[in-house]
Amino acid sequence: MYFTDRGIEELDERRGDEQVTLAWLAERLRDFVDHNPEFETAVERLATWLARADDEDDDAGEDAE
Repeated sequence: MYFTDRGIEELDERRGDEQVTLAWLAERLRDFVDHNPEFETAVERLATWLARADDEDDDAGEDAE
């Protein structure tokens, strides 16, 4: 188990039954970066990855590399 898995498991246990919008998640990520600017790059990468998760063009580009 990775260290980060503990936070993910806590999130799932505490809030796993809730439904949220992506707008809500985006606002929470902005708040987090405002309070923790040293994590800006990691949050940006996560947000970009989530935004492109179903993008067929990105999948094709990865195969070509």
